Formats: sequence, structure tokens, C-alpha cells
Amino acid sequence: MTPEIRIDLTGGVLTMTLARPDKKNALTNDMYGALADTIEQAQQDRRIRVLLVQGDGDMFTAGNDIGEFAAIAAGKHGGERHVHRFLHALANSTVPTVAAVNGKAVGVGTTMLLHCDYVVLGQDSQLITPFVNLALVPEAASSHLLPLRIGHVRAFEMFALGEPLDAQTAVAWGIANKVVGNDQLRPEARRMAEKLATRPPGSLSAMKKLMRDAEKLVSQMHSESARFEERLASAEAREAFQAFAEKRKPDFTRLDGQ
Repeated sequence: MTPEIRIDLTGGVLTMTLARPDKKNALTNDMYGALADTIEQAQQDRRIRVLLVQGDGDMFTAGNDIGEFAAIAAGKHGGERHVHRFLHALANSTVPTVAAVNGKAVGVGTTMLLHCDYVVLGQDSQLITPFVNLALVPEAASSHLLPLRIGHVRAFEMFALGEPLDAQTAVAWGIANKVVGNDQLRPEARRMAEKLATRPPGSLSAMKKLMRDAEKLVSQMHSESARFEERLASAEAREAFQAFAEKRKPDFTRLDGQ
């Protein structure tokens, strides 16, 4: 278990805290592995009635560690990529999951919320899906779940433009349950997690399973992953990551778009 993921089990609620605030909680391969292990184990541990995910510092998560993305794009990253295990664990989990979102939730920080059952946002939270801006495609079955949740035109706008979605709009569109003051974020999320933990766990698990087609979600993840890997190896992605490193605006006009 990496120290950048803190785990606590109290009162039937297993809290997973993203604890890399100096890097805006950007998710590394090791962090994905720890999250995947925790979610998978929760399926088998009868003491765990609810999962709660939160982030330290002023940001829920900046998404995938951009350095690791750049290394993959340059063909320098080998070994198992635990992000796939993490996403599949989310899709297959039948344990109720609560999220407390502080500050910005970028990329997978937003798409993972589509697999959570109760989402609380801080008043200054922003949801950002900059996949196309990085010459990539959405993941976590979000290309299926987000249009299903908010409609095609809104989902297209979020994905294609990658502009921040404020907390109040996220609730109005049905991506989150409520907005609270920043100082009330963790207490409110904890209150809801503890409330869910008093409900009959077998019934909650069965209900969640009926509400989600896990097989469909995993199938969509496989399709997204194949296209994602293609995009990571593209000239567009190399330009996007190089521009990010050089702190300049990328220029895609000279590329063929393949």
C-alpha cells in the first residue's frame, strides 16, 4: 500500500484518502494499484458497508499523473498499468460509494464520480474533463455514462471543450447530489456514509447491482482503453504533452488528425 493512499475503516465506512497534495493528488500507477486493491477487498470484507473517497489539500485530484502519461506517449513506460484494475473494480463494485469532492476534479477525478452513488461537492468545486485537449479520449466508461446521465449535447460539450463545470451546475445536471460549504464537505460526506452504513447491506448491494450493468460498463472500458492507447501513441498526444511541459498552447493545425 502506497502512503499516498490513506485507508481508514471506522463504523463500517472505509475511507480512501488521496494523500499527495503537493502534486494536487495526481494519480500514479502505484496509487491506482492501491485503490484497486482496496475496492476489490471491500467486495469480500463484510465489515465494510460503505466506501468513502476524498482528497487532501485544495484539490480532489488533478487526474492521471501527467509525467506518466508523457512517458507512455514516448514509449518509455512498461509493466502493468493498474488504472485498468481500478476502473474495472469501480464498475464491478456493489458496495455503496460516497465521494467528497474539494476543489478541482480533473479527468478521472470527474469520471470516477459517475461510479459513485452519492457525491458531495464543496462550494468551489469544479469538474473538468480535458481528454480531447490532451488529444485523448474519455475513459472509465464515461463515454457511455456521461451522455446517459446528462444528455449527448452537454456531455459532448464537457468532453470536446474541457471547460470547468461549477458545483451548482453539476448538481443541476445530475452529476452530484449536493453542494455544501468547504468546511462542511467532509462532515457531510461522512454523515451520509454513516447513514448508508445503517441500511441493510445485502439490500443495498442488490439494489446497486440492479441499477448498473457492470458487464456493459467493463465492455465500454475495453473499447475506450484500446482507443486511449492508440491516442497516447499519436503525434497529437506528443504535441499536447510537449506543449504542457513547455507551458505553451499546443498547435494541432499542422498535424493530420490521425
